[in-house]
Amino acid sequence: MPSPGELVFDAPRRGKPPVHLMDLDPAGRKAAFIEHGLPGYRADQVSRHWLARLSDDPGEWTDIPESDRAEIVRTMLPTLLTPVRTISCDDGTTVKSLWRLHDGALVESVLMRYPERVTMCISSQAGCGMNCPFCATGQAGLTRNLSTAEIVEQVVAGARALQRGEIEGGPGRVSNVVFMGMGEPLANYRAVLGALHRLTEPPPSGLGLSARGITVSTVGLVPRIRELADEGLPVTLAVSLHAPDDDLRDTLVPVNTRWKVREVLDAAWEYARATHRRVSIEYALIRDVNDQRWRAELLGDLLAGHLVHVNLIPLNPTPGSAWTASRPQDERAFVRALQERGVAVTVRDTRGREIDGACGQLAAAAP
Repeated sequence: MPSPGELVFDAPRRGKPPVHLMDLDPAGRKAAFIEHGLPGYRADQVSRHWLARLSDDPGEWTDIPESDRAEIVRTMLPTLLTPVRTISCDDGTTVKSLWRLHDGALVESVLMRYPERVTMCISSQAGCGMNCPFCATGQAGLTRNLSTAEIVEQVVAGARALQRGEIEGGPGRVSNVVFMGMGEPLANYRAVLGALHRLTEPPPSGLGLSARGITVSTVGLVPRIRELADEGLPVTLAVSLHAPDDDLRDTLVPVNTRWKVREVLDAAWEYARATHRRVSIEYALIRDVNDQRWRAELLGDLLAGHLVHVNLIPLNPTPGSAWTASRPQDERAFVRALQERGVAVTVRDTRGREIDGACGQLAAAAP
């Protein structure tokens, strides 16, 4: 069994996905087009179709010679995500998609439509190597890291479905993205950083989403938190804490054996100072495990006075787990203890539980 440190930074090596337009920045795209015998300026034209117009039909690219389109698709736009299954709930406003990658690996993404926003929950790895015992993804283990393009294409697919009116509620657009699907985003740092640039940079470089509408979650990879703080991208950092004391967190979040609670929080406060963004603390409430009032008091004491908000998550059921969500009275007591210490707290509105699309439930099981 690898040590926690090895789990953080190492991923099994499998067939590398083909290079896609979304893997490259504008300069890289231009160079790639020239390398394939195409005019460099075509990269800008295709990027506008792909990202601004969300068009994946070369027949609509009337500003590009028909003779060039097939070569562009073959060399720069390989199929990265093949749909396997789509299921929905909440009257069609929550949609979970299962995708097969080029090497057979499976990942899931979830689109959640609310009255005032549309959020895409996306995966950064196939599986996860963090081994958190209450999470279905973590129990499945890590298959491999996703490429930048494989990450971005999950959002592009959701954006297309919205634009085409395929999601209940009519045409719309993605406004928020959360890296809370399968995987530990900061363990796939370079690909995730590339995806953040593609998502936030304006067309034709990227999708033009607001960095303030993007959340990157982590179980607490301290060096990577500090590195992300220096990138100049004001995305929200979400720390999956789940316990305020090291004794319990060592069990619930095994990487805690390498970076302890206070180290993780110190890095989070550095991130808040650098970005001026409020840190989100994710805390799954597990009955009789981490939901005692004294733990709420300890958590409140650790967080008080910082730029922070706590998201309490009633534990979502996963196959074979003996753990379950907290009793309503214990949840209320936990909330009160945090509020008494001046800590902002919300109990998350769990979406997608009945389709195994909620937090901790993504397992990418083939039908």
